[in-house]
Amino acid sequence: MTFGGLTALSGVSLSLEQGSIAAVIGPNGAGKTTLFNCIFGLYRPTSGQVSFKGQSLIGQKPHRIAKLGLGRTFQNIELFAKMTTMDNLLLGRHLHMKCGVLSGSTFFRRGSKAAAEETAHRRKVEEIVDFLDLQSARNRYVGGLPYGIQKKVELGRALCMEPELLLLDEPVAGMNLEEKQDLMIWLKDIQEVLGVTLLIIEHDMRLVMEVSQQVLVLNYGQPIACGTPDEVQNHPEVLKAYLGEQDGQAVAHA
Repeated sequence: MTFGGLTALSGVSLSLEQGSIAAVIGPNGAGKTTLFNCIFGLYRPTSGQVSFKGQSLIGQKPHRIAKLGLGRTFQNIELFAKMTTMDNLLLGRHLHMKCGVLSGSTFFRRGSKAAAEETAHRRKVEEIVDFLDLQSARNRYVGGLPYGIQKKVELGRALCMEPELLLLDEPVAGMNLEEKQDLMIWLKDIQEVLGVTLLIIEHDMRLVMEVSQQVLVLNYGQPIACGTPDEVQNHPEVLKAYLGEQDGQAVAHA
């Protein structure tokens, strides 16, 4: 992926197994979010291929990619602050809504198709509220919630889409230690109970090493290591990228 004369990604290759958890790590500016934007159709790669279950995603609009079964959260929270948690979660169901404006106008008629659909969507949202323990926030405006809870709401909205592959961009950023511990459990449950494949960008190395089966390390847009957490964490190029090297000695970046 190039922007004018700047190469943001080069030679990146990653394949995910269904039902696995993989992570993309690297210093700030390594190209991690750019990779997500290429996968989700926000950027069109200059060259190469992006495919999901054998179908090319190149040139597809983000809403079409979402309909194929991909979901995403963002590094910066993208919620509607003046709407409640429930309303934000219901927005995650929009891809599954079939009733249009005219059929929706008959919502209050007993037995109407729109009413039945609304009930089904709310039932799914209730499942996610229970799954992520968001009961206390369900009827509160999102803008008044603590940052860590807002991150959970954004995760919940993505899960309401029922994705097969979920891209999470720094899911524990801004969370306290207890919230991070809870999220590690939920990530494993999302994988094992819901059967969702996860691809995570994260700076919290403890979380990455705890939940991931595969880790891709980027530096200046290029892959420098890819393997299991044990293989990656002691890789000399990874240590150099994170710590730097001066006169043969590792030094921390400022």
